[in-house]
Amino acid sequence: MGLTAVIFLLVLASRHQPTAGVGHDPLLVVDDYEDGGIRLKCLSERLFSEAQLLWTDSRGDNITGTPLSADTGTAGVSSSIVLKAGSGNSMSCRILDKQLKTSTESSVAIADAFFPSTSPWLAAFVVILLLSIFLVLAAIYKIRNNNKEITRAQNARKQIEQDIDELKRKLDEQGRRFEKEFRKARSNAVNITLDQKCKHPNLCISDDKRRVKSSDKKETALKAMVVATEGFPDKKHYWEVEVGNQSQWELGVVSEKVRDVIMNNMGISPPVNGLFSLQYSQGKYILTGREDVSDCKQCSVVGVLLDVESSELSFYNVEEMSPLGSVVLEFTGKLYPFFSPDSSGKWLGVRPVKPQTYDPLPQGEEINE
Repeated sequence: MGLTAVIFLLVLASRHQPTAGVGHDPLLVVDDYEDGGIRLKCLSERLFSEAQLLWTDSRGDNITGTPLSADTGTAGVSSSIVLKAGSGNSMSCRILDKQLKTSTESSVAIADAFFPSTSPWLAAFVVILLLSIFLVLAAIYKIRNNNKEITRAQNARKQIEQDIDELKRKLDEQGRRFEKEFRKARSNAVNITLDQKCKHPNLCISDDKRRVKSSDKKETALKAMVVATEGFPDKKHYWEVEVGNQSQWELGVVSEKVRDVIMNNMGISPPVNGLFSLQYSQGKYILTGREDVSDCKQCSVVGVLLDVESSELSFYNVEEMSPLGSVVLEFTGKLYPFFSPDSSGKWLGVRPVKPQTYDPLPQGEEINE
């Protein structure tokens, strides 16, 4: 690109040892930017054979230029040089006439503002730019990782919520199933009365023959019991017992043989064979056979279902309408309910349950068994 239209040139022309009829001053041309400086051309009408061209810097030192023509026989004297910032910013072109021994000269001075230069802030700008790019890339990487972590956390949370919902659904279904079983068991309710003739001497029976308590508070072992008047040879029978907050008790059924032993020997402990029960002691429920019932909290009312046809004795937490456990029965003859309170002197009683017909759950709550 030409600079003659955009920069101001101060051209100084002078003649040394003037001679009449001698040619013109050399022509200085600002050509273009090149190699971090400005290329200057010096042109003259004189032939290489007649004249010599010299470049001189601001300090007066001669500088060798580059000839613009390879034909030194017919071409005019011409040369070029690259003027760089810091070299004095001025340059002179001198033409020496070899025959007439004369010289002509043209000079140019170029301000520093016209030289291509690198800003001192460029390096800092490049560093800041690279650092900014790095920070942006790091931020993008961090954001992507955070998004992945957030997505994983959201998926994990969603899975946990789904698991909780599924667990709630199963618990609700289980609760409805337990309620259905409990309602069916309660439809087999019967009246139970305690037999004054078949009890341990340390036990007292209420006048209505529905409650029993220990009269000897020194008694600690669960071996004092009272047997019910009613015996059941077949079918299903259900009754409920209020145990309150007694620290230990035992409920269940005994075979007819065990009942006869208790009636004839009221001062001794009943035999183990032919006795099927649920015992509560030291915060634990224990079924016949020393099997602990887990995940069951203390209850104040216990429901008992005797299914003679299925040879099974089941126990329920009446307040929660949930099962506590069941025992398989092995017996002959009738089975009689029995009750054994603790030695605190608190009453343990049979709670009346009105016989009722089993009512199915409301529509939409039936559970497939």
